[in-house]
Amino acid sequence: MLEGLAGISPWIVAGLVGVAFVAGWVDAIVGGGGLIQLPALLLGLPADTPVATISGTNKISSFAGTSTATATYLRTIRVDWRDTAPLMVGAALGSAVGARLVTLLPKQWFTPFVLVALVVVGGYLWRRPQFGLESHVRHTGAGLAVRSAAIGLGVGLYDGFLGPGTGTFFMILIVGVLGHGFLAASARAKLANVATNLAAIVTLAPHIHWTLGLMMAAANVTGGVTGARMALRHGNAFIRKVLLVVVAALVVRLSYDLVMQFR
Repeated sequence: MLEGLAGISPWIVAGLVGVAFVAGWVDAIVGGGGLIQLPALLLGLPADTPVATISGTNKISSFAGTSTATATYLRTIRVDWRDTAPLMVGAALGSAVGARLVTLLPKQWFTPFVLVALVVVGGYLWRRPQFGLESHVRHTGAGLAVRSAAIGLGVGLYDGFLGPGTGTFFMILIVGVLGHGFLAASARAKLANVATNLAAIVTLAPHIHWTLGLMMAAANVTGGVTGARMALRHGNAFIRKVLLVVVAALVVRLSYDLVMQFR
């Protein structure tokens, strides 16, 4: 196991494991754990580490934490598979397409659009204090399935292509478009995120730093269980507060990325 960490300081490994715990906690509640974990991997691993290795190692940790958080939610929250299954299928397909687009289009083209979307969403959440606190499902039958699949496809495409904040986007759209409350949306968002992560792991398996990834996965799982239990205990109002903080952090992070692109 230790041989697989050759060239990485034990302090760096300890720091990355700690970051994975925090990322799992955040991701279990509102998504966006990649906002914390991915930059930490970029800073902590050697400068010549391939992008595929960084991304794949991040995904193996995120998949473990998200899967465990999902199981915690499903023990308490009943999920209607008539909208969840199309959401997951669309998410997997979108992630696969997004991964292919990475080789065709520069990522910097997308950052301004994502940033604008987050600012709009953050402003909307701030001005609508009742948003997501209660469930008012707006669609049934084929309309529900089509909208769910469209959300999965769109956010999955983003996850395969860019990534940060995927779970947050799932949450916002499931609440805003389908009308679910935050708790119900959290469970569905986690299932969709499991699908996108699994698709990425299959694609990037040969590049993953498995030793580090599995150590971070254990910490991410612990954080994920802790976060999911806190969300279930404190309810929709608590999730809304964490969501606002994560959206603000995403805006700051993407603004920084945008500024650095033009330096």
